[in-house]
Amino acid sequence: MNKKTACIGVIATLITAFVSAQEQDSIPTEILKEIVVSDTKFAMSKEKSGKIIEVISSKDLEQKRGQSLATILSQVAGVEVNGNQSFSGKNQGIYIRGGRNRQVVIYIDGVPVNDASAIGLDYDLRLISAQQIERIEIMKGASSTLYGTGAATGVINITLKKASNKKIGGNAFWNFGTQNTANTSKIAAQDVSQGISVYGKQQKISFVTSLNHTNTNGISEAKGIDYEEDSFSRINLNQKIGFDFSNKLKLDFFAAYDKIKNTFDNPFGGNSFVSDDVFNNSSSEQFRIGFNPKYYYTKGEFNLNISYLTLDRTINQFNSWTNAVDAYNYFSKNISIDALNKYKFSNSFFAVFGLQYQYLSMAQQDAYTDIRFENAKFSILDPYATLVYNSDFGFNLNAGLRLNTHSLYGNHLVYNINPSYKIQNLPLKFIASYSTAYITPSLYQLYSSFGNLDLKPEENTTIETGFEVELLDKKVKMNTIAFYREEENNVDFFTNPITFMSNYKNIDGKYNVKGIETSIDVNVSDKIELKTNYTFMQPKEALSRLIPKHKFNSSIHFMLSNRTNFDVSYQYISERSDAFFDMISFANSSVELSKYQLVNTNIRHEILKNRLSLYGSISNILNEDFEEVIGYSTRGRNFKIGLDFKF
Repeated sequence: MNKKTACIGVIATLITAFVSAQEQDSIPTEILKEIVVSDTKFAMSKEKSGKIIEVISSKDLEQKRGQSLATILSQVAGVEVNGNQSFSGKNQGIYIRGGRNRQVVIYIDGVPVNDASAIGLDYDLRLISAQQIERIEIMKGASSTLYGTGAATGVINITLKKASNKKIGGNAFWNFGTQNTANTSKIAAQDVSQGISVYGKQQKISFVTSLNHTNTNGISEAKGIDYEEDSFSRINLNQKIGFDFSNKLKLDFFAAYDKIKNTFDNPFGGNSFVSDDVFNNSSSEQFRIGFNPKYYYTKGEFNLNISYLTLDRTINQFNSWTNAVDAYNYFSKNISIDALNKYKFSNSFFAVFGLQYQYLSMAQQDAYTDIRFENAKFSILDPYATLVYNSDFGFNLNAGLRLNTHSLYGNHLVYNINPSYKIQNLPLKFIASYSTAYITPSLYQLYSSFGNLDLKPEENTTIETGFEVELLDKKVKMNTIAFYREEENNVDFFTNPITFMSNYKNIDGKYNVKGIETSIDVNVSDKIELKTNYTFMQPKEALSRLIPKHKFNSSIHFMLSNRTNFDVSYQYISERSDAFFDMISFANSSVELSKYQLVNTNIRHEILKNRLSLYGSISNILNEDFEEVIGYSTRGRNFKIGLDFKF
């Protein structure tokens, strides 16, 4: 049976199940109002939001047990995490609506996370275990008004698991799986994860402590025959403590330690694109600490988010010119203070006023560079305000301003206006927005050996419009958004072909990306749910690297019994362009990567109700052989099985 026949068979099975379910199940279910926080930084009914905010709930995460955070995010419309199908240690690129890492802001439990020493001030998704996560919200479009510099294409809001109302409880898990490319068929357990968490609540004090560990090997990062296997390991330790002093005052503390280690292959392999190197290895060690007091009063709520983050990275890379291993050490410090207040003027009108301070500094030490914290630093102080109006006749308006006050770049104003209108007596809502964003160059782009202190900040403008419709008592939900994003003063890396000197420069001119996202969720019955999304992306050629023009995701969830759930998912990625620097000709070359499709399935069964669960998955059932990045390996057909125990 060939791949095309297998794919048709899977789709036919899904259609058959869909039709039969319509005939046999009509039990009414109550749909609760969904709450989101990304639109205003405070809890608000999703139906009053003028944005299409993608929510990955705890239920959704349970159905995706064993998948990485990168793989989970890549199933969202408009989101591509390049590297999610490669070796676990492969560095990853977060592309939302054709943007890059530097244009995406990531928040964990209400505080921003990033690496001040990274090229784009971005955050390494490999540091987070999906097992720690309770919920994810993805808000796409320019969001600098609420989230500051860098939030040009989207915000990923991650909420880690919290304590339950039980006096004491816990959870332990263990899973293992294979690690094969499309050309190998090893049956050894080379992808192993385990973890334990203990949580509880005693009167006014709650706590949760979790420890997770992952170890993966079996695949060479570089694509080639008989290449050495690379390895990846991660450890996560997370502690939360909450104090409920009264109904009006609450205080949360957190501390987290995350570390990853991996071996990798050299991306500068001349005409072979990537070379297999046995000496290359890297590690990242992150420590986060912070607290969050909340005060509730008659007309509103006041929040204070304070955090301190340090991240140390070490890269040991073989140098073919000197025939030795070079050591690169990077150090990052990040202080964030966000004071925000929600004031309710009436039942239909409230405002959010905030003041955010960020201090970032980096250091770099190697045989060629010595950058100190005191020399590579900047601070940002931003007052901001957002006004929200929700009428009783269906009109909603979200409008905001933010004054970015940068220690190096002075003042810059960003703003947004986001009206929406729900037609009364009809389940149809129209959405529109106009937003601006502002991205200052990173410390690395300014102060590293490739740095350029004359760089200008990048500016983005995003326009979007669309609709959202709910039918059959909200059992069918559909939304479609068309967007246009324009960026100016894009910062990129250039190498002089004559002198071979490299540095960062602003690209002249304006570049744009336009596209359409559409999603359909169907609760066929209380036992079957179908989710589908499609993304069309058309970036300017200069921004098109690794961005698929067409991307399609579809999944169907079956509740086979009260204790058994079964999922099948399908993903299609169209052709993409890639580029590499040829070390022989010292010139950039481009290549087209072929389209590919993935079919995955997983099953979960409760052996002991609410106590012990067994789950398993098969990824890339068709054993598709494809490339995400030129020269790098991707995973073929693999199996995973695991146990989840609650106590």
